[in-house]
Amino acid sequence: MFNYLESDLEEATLEWLAEMDFSILAGPDIAHEGVYPERDSYRDVVLTERLRDALFRINPNVPKEAIELAVQKIEANESPNLVINNQKFHRMVTDGLDIELQGKDGYNPTEKVWLFDFENSTNNDFVAVNQFTVIEGNQNKRPDVLVFVNGLPLVVIELKNATNENTGISEGYNQLQTYKQTIPSLFRYNAFLITSDGINARIGSLTANEERFMKWRTIDGLELAPTSLSQLEVLLKGVLEPTRFMDIIRNFILFQTDGENTYKILAAYHQFHAVNKAVEKANIAVQGDKRIGVIWHTQGSGKSLSMVFYAGKLIQAMNNPTIVVLTDRNDLDDQLFNTFSISGDILRQTPSQANSRDELRKLLSVESGGIIFTTLQKFAPDEDTGVMPCLTNRSNVIVMADEAHRSQYGFGATVRGNEAETKYGFAKYVRDALPNASFIGFTGTPVEATDKNTPAVFGDYIDIYDMTQAVEDGATVKIFYESRIIPLDLPSDLTLDDEYEEITEDQELAVKEKLKSKWSRLEALAGAESRVKRLAEDVVKHY
Repeated sequence: MFNYLESDLEEATLEWLAEMDFSILAGPDIAHEGVYPERDSYRDVVLTERLRDALFRINPNVPKEAIELAVQKIEANESPNLVINNQKFHRMVTDGLDIELQGKDGYNPTEKVWLFDFENSTNNDFVAVNQFTVIEGNQNKRPDVLVFVNGLPLVVIELKNATNENTGISEGYNQLQTYKQTIPSLFRYNAFLITSDGINARIGSLTANEERFMKWRTIDGLELAPTSLSQLEVLLKGVLEPTRFMDIIRNFILFQTDGENTYKILAAYHQFHAVNKAVEKANIAVQGDKRIGVIWHTQGSGKSLSMVFYAGKLIQAMNNPTIVVLTDRNDLDDQLFNTFSISGDILRQTPSQANSRDELRKLLSVESGGIIFTTLQKFAPDEDTGVMPCLTNRSNVIVMADEAHRSQYGFGATVRGNEAETKYGFAKYVRDALPNASFIGFTGTPVEATDKNTPAVFGDYIDIYDMTQAVEDGATVKIFYESRIIPLDLPSDLTLDDEYEEITEDQELAVKEKLKSKWSRLEALAGAESRVKRLAEDVVKHY
């Protein structure tokens, strides 16, 4: 058990940051009236000289004029809306700044200025400052610890006293919300927020509610940290280690809008590490057997967002491959397509949805790039020849199969019917259509049986985040099950077709529904008014 006074916790925080080569400064010392001033007033939240020096260092071939214009643009507010301002700044971080200079003969050259060095984290300036006073309007606030990178305040850390029964981690969260309201200029540059009471530690985005402030339970992603380590130490070292810190800022933050509000989303620890492992596996698979592997993340753990983060990083790491997102249901295809569509900034392109095989072939007829959504139905073989034609033989194609446990099987042939018809499953037909593509499966419930084996199709497990871990993290709630049987009143002449599942095992769900004429009788019996009444009575009496 870790019971820190607030001052002890602040000191421990600075020590852990110092272990990761952060420079440690005291807020009063670098104030305009301090012994080593780095600010002109308490209104300034950017350490301008550090910013300017970093831009010159990171962009050595960019003219001084462009650097000065970049500093002005970085420090200028563009919108009265805090979240919109934050989103615009994040775009500067990930895409760089295009600075137009006055040229000669009517030609105005454009210079690209990068705020951070993502390739070499040691080329950035990491500083932690405690007791940094900010005055905005008539508000005077002093967050416990601020983390600056290249003079920009990217992280606000609020600490509370665990020995005081009246304060705790919720008070830390509430204090951060107060800061957002009273000194919003500080949060224009914010990447994420951290709060701890010495026992618990949580991390969240600028727009996250308290439930979305998450634990970070591993430092290196190889194993969960032991409980002997402070949660705050694990979080700080797991997130703010410079290389991981730069990776998170560039690849694991996204913005989504519902048309009215904009939300900032920060990847959870299991998403961050799973995606990075999967990118490494993809680089190996494209040169080998094309099987990237399986990400097994339980339902409710943010699997769709993991797929978005993965696509975003693949685009950066593999020189913009074509990504095919494959599902087995039209409604799931629409749902995933919408999730990707509202995450356009991190993907740097607009996804497309293939509504037919011809449209799929057309979308694949490019040299690289593109995020294409389609269903397994598009990979059915030709009715006359029984052959699935090749849609593209490019090797820079990555297939991301969602719910990979359900329908992605059938490499071997089966013989059916009186005419000895030979039939394969969708696993073979998809690979006939995309013979040089590499495949990764995402699932919450993998299957390992003789005839259906998710790892056998896609490769070994890349990362596992099961229900137990998700419940421990508060990512999902416990599920309790108790079997309560309400018998069916079946007529004596009802026979169930044993061959139905075999006949339709490779069909898309929508196709199966059309074939369920016999099964609809059973459904009608299960939903009969008399049985529903008995079921309701059982629920009332039992619970």
